[in-house]
Amino acid sequence: MTDTVIICETCRTPSGDAQGLGFAKALRAALDAQGRRDIAVETVACLNICDEPVSLALRGDGKETYLFAGVDPSADLDDAVALAGLFAEADSGVITDARAAGRLRFCLRGRVPQRGTPVTS
Repeated sequence: MTDTVIICETCRTPSGDAQGLGFAKALRAALDAQGRRDIAVETVACLNICDEPVSLALRGDGKETYLFAGVDPSADLDDAVALAGLFAEADSGVITDARAAGRLRFCLRGRVPQRGTPVTS
């Protein structure tokens, strides 16, 4: 099973530069340096949080899905590596202590559970 970090490649910083693709490449290199081939890094055209660039998501088979916004590519690389590692180590994807993810723990915008509770009539 591979966990995935998905980064918006078109998010523009306040200076107007799209930095998602560069951030994704830097994250891939940093994960490679740690031997973390179990974590994939992908980009998508848009994660629809355009007012808070840069956005990223964490997704894994049988795991919760997380959505983050306001990630600063120039300052948050180490925190993104730590966050991806926390997610990979969490069997169900539930990160119970995100302090190792530094500032990114405050950038969480949403979590989608694996499954909800069925509603019956």
